Amino acid sequence: MYELSVSRTFVAQHYLTVPDPGPEGELHSHRYEADLRLRGESLNEFGYLVDIDDVRVALDDVVERYRDATLNDLPEFEGENPSAEHLAREFCDRALAPLDADAVSEATLRLWEDEEAWVAFERPV
Repeated sequence: MYELSVSRTFVAQHYLTVPDPGPEGELHSHRYEADLRLRGESLNEFGYLVDIDDVRVALDDVVERYRDATLNDLPEFEGENPSAEHLAREFCDRALAPLDADAVSEATLRLWEDEEAWVAFERPV
């Protein structure tokens, strides 16, 4: 199994919308680190799982969407609590969309909310 990983950091704001969220219910920011891991059994015709430069560009585009944004104001979080778990799913799906990733079978987006805590979203590709 081959695996490729590229990471990016960014700051975004949100406030949780669940009942009794405590201080997390107030607008606050996190310095997120997003790590996209792609896995597959074989390589493409060029000997790549996926072109790493294409992954970098895809991540940069997603980071640009979320950097300095208030997640609650974005359409993808309408009606949803903008949790780290939901952000990990959205980030992963947006990063995968432009990639030519025929050799990739699995993707995992690990999202650190701070130095101690992370969530992950995993899906087949």
